[in-house]
Amino acid sequence: MIDAIVNEVRLTPISTSTAGNIETLYFGGGTPSILDTDELTRIIEALKQQFIFVADIEITLEANPDDINAKKLIEWGSVGINRLSVGIQSFGEEELRWMNRVHTAEESLQCIDRIFEAGFTNFSVDLIYGSPLLTDDNWKRNLDLVFEKNIPHISCYALTVEPKTALDKMITLKKTAPIDAEKQARQFISLMERMEAAGYDHYEISNFARPGMRSRHNSSYWQNKTYFGFGPSAHSFDGNSRKWNIANNALYMRSIEKGMIPFEEEVLTTTQKLNEYIMTALRTVEGLDIERIKEIFGVEFKNKLQAASGKWKAGGKILMEGSRLILTKEGKLFADGVASDLFF
Repeated sequence: MIDAIVNEVRLTPISTSTAGNIETLYFGGGTPSILDTDELTRIIEALKQQFIFVADIEITLEANPDDINAKKLIEWGSVGINRLSVGIQSFGEEELRWMNRVHTAEESLQCIDRIFEAGFTNFSVDLIYGSPLLTDDNWKRNLDLVFEKNIPHISCYALTVEPKTALDKMITLKKTAPIDAEKQARQFISLMERMEAAGYDHYEISNFARPGMRSRHNSSYWQNKTYFGFGPSAHSFDGNSRKWNIANNALYMRSIEKGMIPFEEEVLTTTQKLNEYIMTALRTVEGLDIERIKEIFGVEFKNKLQAASGKWKAGGKILMEGSRLILTKEGKLFADGVASDLFF
């Protein structure tokens, strides 16, 4: 797999305009923390041969708490990784077992101490709210531990049920309780209020950061910047089209061995680009700039969007700050619905 990823990097056509000033690198979409330093180094060196890294590049590695130890942390730092994203999900033992997570609640807490001891000041943890087992008191305890440990960045997601998954089947068979939308909303509101009170910047619907600790990599997605993805299922975006590699590992590696990158591509229409901007911009604290819509897409689109947003402003879901439409706290509960209603 490492051979294939390295070869895909070499096979990727890079133009002069896209090769310069790579600001972020993200190892994710699986469990990259099982890779050893030689494997990580091979990928990084292959990328350096194709791209120019900025001096202060942010290099993030996704890691599971049970993979994090003092030795690995030193090794990760030595190859240039300067940010970690840790899939903790919960600090509660019962809930972790229900999620079929390998790590324990004790490992969740220990790994944070180890990260700080190794000198990492830039890292994020993932937490999930709204699960059947998570009471409001336990959610409060999870957040108390975030503040107690002074974690610099938090990504929080509501539990969702995907069709044909084990959780979907368990709910259908009444082996576990269904998702309680009211409880999810209540826990999300509590999250927003407590994070704000603790001094965190709620800079995107699911993301909270201490001042200066925003994820530069994830922010690039919400700002519609171009990016390259390498490996099975990886996505790339050049501003006009999206590409995504096939998901099957064996087929991916066989295709790369033959000198071909196995991908599909979609060229975006003007309407798709506009709708993507509406969807991503509304999720951010900066909001949706209608003057930018006028500059890029024309005054007609700006006027239609401004008119369509009227009912959401009247209902207290959106407020207008200068030329920007920004979701209110209540509006953030309905972010997807508001965005889809504004789509062209």
